[in-house]
Amino acid sequence: MSSQNALSDRTMVISGASRGIGLAIAVAAARRGANVVLLAKTAEPHPKLKGTVHTAVADIEAAGGKAVAVVGDVRKEDNVQRAVDTAVERFGGVDICVNNASAIATEPTESLSVKKYDLMQEINCRGTFLLSKAALPHLRESSNPHILTIAPPVNMNPHWLGVHPSYTLSKYGMSLLTLGFAAEYADAGVAANCLWPETYIATSAVANTPDGEALLAASRSPEIMADAAVEILSRPARTTTGQCFVDADVLAEVGVTDLSRYGGGDHPRWDFFLDKE
Repeated sequence: MSSQNALSDRTMVISGASRGIGLAIAVAAARRGANVVLLAKTAEPHPKLKGTVHTAVADIEAAGGKAVAVVGDVRKEDNVQRAVDTAVERFGGVDICVNNASAIATEPTESLSVKKYDLMQEINCRGTFLLSKAALPHLRESSNPHILTIAPPVNMNPHWLGVHPSYTLSKYGMSLLTLGFAAEYADAGVAANCLWPETYIATSAVANTPDGEALLAASRSPEIMADAAVEILSRPARTTTGQCFVDADVLAEVGVTDLSRYGGGDHPRWDFFLDKE
């Protein structure tokens, strides 16, 4: 695994990190010395969802990092710019951009509302574009700049195209943008990679589904994504770019093959977009 101080004094801007995978990544980076600027909408407690951007800051500081909350919407250019400006003003730059904010709706096409369709494209694709775009001028100045997007490998299996086309489009949009940034900024040495979980992850999104309790039992903890993320972000940018990583594979590369501590039982539920061997 990456050394405990691999991210020391590096500054991360991350979207949607008031809970779940985003918060776990922020906390894991903070343990390794990172400064974190969180852009998230949740300023007040939500009746069904645990955590706000302010409780996230407290968690990051408790882990030994420095953090600043920016209450804002990743779909809005001025909010995103404010988050990046905050990182520059408070910590002197941006070294890492994590596109974590995401919306999901998996209803069949005829019953999917246009509002939900638009929400997915705007948060997932537009949000990834806006945050990366705002961070890029500062990433160019970093000694080890990384963009990391929580998005899947682009899998053209008709199953994944057909089971929820609009959600698939939005997630593959995130992946394609990120792979595009990798090619576009290769000469500048800015890494851009995707990271996706092998299995379901125990988040509030899973908990709030109709069969949430059973799914949670078959889900690994967000910490597996966090451990994989900090491993990627600790690598040299110029030699770690243009890839769609899967969390378990990243950990296996560094010798971590016993994943039992992350939960999920003996047969964890495989995640979307990944075909079982």
